[in-house]
Amino acid sequence: MANAMVTVTNAVKRFKVRQTEANVAEHQNGIMVALDNVSLEVKTGELICLLGPSGCGKTTLLRMVAGLLNADEGEIRVAGDLVEAPRKDACMVFQDFGLLPWRTVMDNVEFPLEIDNVPKAERRDTANHYLSVVGLNGFEGHYPHELSGGMQQRVGIARALMRKPILLLMDEPFGALDAQTREQLQEDFLKIWANLKTTVLFVTHSIDESLILADRIVVFTPRPGQIKRLMESPVAKYRVEAGDVRSHPEFVAARSEIRSLLRKV
Repeated sequence: MANAMVTVTNAVKRFKVRQTEANVAEHQNGIMVALDNVSLEVKTGELICLLGPSGCGKTTLLRMVAGLLNADEGEIRVAGDLVEAPRKDACMVFQDFGLLPWRTVMDNVEFPLEIDNVPKAERRDTANHYLSVVGLNGFEGHYPHELSGGMQQRVGIARALMRKPILLLMDEPFGALDAQTREQLQEDFLKIWANLKTTVLFVTHSIDESLILADRIVVFTPRPGQIKRLMESPVAKYRVEAGDVRSHPEFVAARSEIRSLLRKV
């Protein structure tokens, strides 16, 4: 694919595990296959959700794309380059926020550019811009414990955007939030994505979240993880402008179809 940002080709990932009587049949020779022959292409500017049961390899694939894990077989490329180590223009947002508690909001957001030895005035201007993008003007001097969970995750998103990444990797970033905050952040993040057009790989366990956010949804089988279905979100063309698409007939039908896919082994 000429405009592919991410290309995964026949990727396999195995882990060594402690063998017990209970898992000896599944883990031959103490090896667990987390991902088995996974191939995927993600277009530049696309928002893709990885959806599947716990343990199916979604986060493993995300970490492989990030260069935090190496494929045992196959290959992964970002912007045409073989992924062999982490790269500064592919940034991750984690479920647990990962903020430094002794640093203010501003200091947390500035941190990536501080590591890069960017001058203070420049990184402060960039941080102010992205704090505005995520709606946190006025909270620059607050510490993480003074913020709600949703606000902390906004800080995490702003921090990830500081290097202007070509690829944003999101590992269940809204999973620890209450339902109302999660819905609000989904809507806000869609607006940010629509404005920046950054390519996004987004791991989720939520069928609704995948339909609300994604251009396409990758449905995984249980472990060893394989792609069971790659489907277009039928409400993708409405989701940014229309806001809440949950009552749309196509949303309801697609949710039922995905639920059925996930129930079948």
